[in-house]
Formats: sequence, structure tokens, C-alpha cells
Amino acid sequence: MLGFCEKCHDMVECYIKEEKMAKNIKGKEIEYIGELVFCSECGSEIFIADIRDHNLKMLDKTFREKEGLISVSEIELILEKYDIGKRPLSLLLGWGEGTLTRYLNGDVPTKQYSDILKKVLNDSNYIKELLEKNKNNITDVAYRRCRDALQKMEKENSIIVRSEDRIDHVVQYLLMSCSDITPLALQKLLYYAQGFFKAFTGEYFFHNNCEAWVHGPVYRSVYHKYKNYGYNPIEESNYQYTHIELTRLEKEILDSIVRNFGCYSGKVLEKMTHAETPWSYTRMGLGDKENSDRIIEKELIAKYFNDIKLKHNMLNISDIRDYSTDLFNKLYS
Repeated sequence: MLGFCEKCHDMVECYIKEEKMAKNIKGKEIEYIGELVFCSECGSEIFIADIRDHNLKMLDKTFREKEGLISVSEIELILEKYDIGKRPLSLLLGWGEGTLTRYLNGDVPTKQYSDILKKVLNDSNYIKELLEKNKNNITDVAYRRCRDALQKMEKENSIIVRSEDRIDHVVQYLLMSCSDITPLALQKLLYYAQGFFKAFTGEYFFHNNCEAWVHGPVYRSVYHKYKNYGYNPIEESNYQYTHIELTRLEKEILDSIVRNFGCYSGKVLEKMTHAETPWSYTRMGLGDKENSDRIIEKELIAKYFNDIKLKHNMLNISDIRDYSTDLFNKLYS
């Protein structure tokens, strides 16, 4: 990285150092991990606008987590989930028409407004009631788009029963493809399979809810099935692997997940998922060891892995290795 050093009066090579920082916000001391930039020649601190912006984002993220406030990403997810604009949603909620715009631009909502937005995000029945109750406050076009999005969600939810069979087939294939796979590792491979399948096909692999537990993303039904193995590898000698019903594409994606994530232990995979947005934002405001059954919204998983696919310019399923390798190196280099 290059930066202008005022002491050296020149553009110089510089390095970044993480440092614990603190700032008083609304009478509360907020501690967060920020970054400082130093000149490689004389060691003086250098101002870099991008680093300042990064530190402001980290401060905002930490403050929201500590106060249990909704994040900007979660608000964006609401708009995407219900296919509704900022102004129409503000009006449905009985707020000023520019309220959501301000929040998306970085203004921090009150706890009361944040809780309402969280309810909107997590409870589609709530937004459905608001839509019918306050539909006269928005345009017909906005009403129809939101209504259609809700109807699509209801249709997807109607196939959850079939989804139980789907996830069982995925589990069986992973157990067949991996040696010495623990319940912890199995959960994480299911999560990555769901995310990358959606990114590459536009469809969800299965519709089971994923919960943000202390040790990462968890599919509850799968957990209860294998919890007695603890941290030991799963041994399922009675599985009828010949009855696995998956398409060629589904198997190819699972093979890539096994190659690029199955090589890591359950604890490494846990650390990887902790570094990713879906789990961390869903657990916002919770302690490190605090139990929770909060659901990681499928839309949040979809958005995150689609962004990853675009960021790493993934053209083929084999390109998943670029992300897994990069994430591992960031965590352990």
C-alpha cells in the first residue's frame, strides 16, 4: 500500500496494524478493532481515507451489535425479500417517507424502530398484515410487487415437507463422499452447499431453516439425528447410499464443496462461518456463548454467496476453491 507521509514529504510504502480503539457514543464507551497505517520508512502514522472509512464501519457495526440494533445489510435484505422500495415500506410502517432512506445512508435507528424492522425481517405474516391494512398509503404497483413476493414465499414454504427428504439425500451424499466427518463439519458443509447451490443455480438446495448457534450454522433436524456422535466421526454403516436421489449438477456442486471445504476440520469450518455475514449478523447482540435459535434467513445466505460469486468472478463450480483458500488464508496466515 502507498500513502503520503507528511514527515517524509513523499509517497511511501506503508503497512496496516490492527489496534483496539474506543469511542464514546451516546454516553457509552464502545470498544472495537480498527486499523492504523504507518510509514515503512520512518514509522509515522499516515492518514488513508479508505482506512478511516473502514474504522467508521467497524465502529458502527460494533455499536449496533452491542445495542442489538438492526444493520444496514439487514434493512437492504428486507427490501429485497419483500420486493419493496424504501419509500413504500416507510409508508406501510406509518413513518416519514424518507426514514428508510436515512437508515440506509447510515443513520442509526432507535431501539423501538430497530425492533420493528427486525420483526418485519423475520415475520412475513407481520408485513402481510401491514400490507393489507395500509395498502392505500402506497401505489398499486408497490402493493402488487410486495404481494407477489409474499405469495412466492408462501409457495416455497409449502414444499418444506419435501425439503426434509431433500436434505436427507444431501446428508447421505456428504457422508458417502467424506471420511471421518463429524457432526460439526457436516453442518458446515450443508451450509456451504446451500449457499453455493443458490449462487450457481438460482434455486435453494433445500428449504430447511438454518439456525445461528454458538458453534455456527446448524440445521436442527440433522443435529438431533447425529448429536450422540459428539465430536467423533459419524459412522453410518446402515445407510442405503444407492437410494440417493440427486441430479448430476447437484452431485457436482457437492463434490466441489467436499473438495474445497471437506478438507478442513469442523473447528476450522466453524471459524470460517463465524467470519461470514449470515451467521454474525443473525447473532448480533448475543454473547459469544449465548444460546439462540435465531434463523439465518435464506435470503441473507443467498445474498452473501451471490456477492462472493461475483467478487471472486466464479464462472465454474471449481472456482469455489478460490473463496475457501482465500478465507482460510485470511484466518490463519
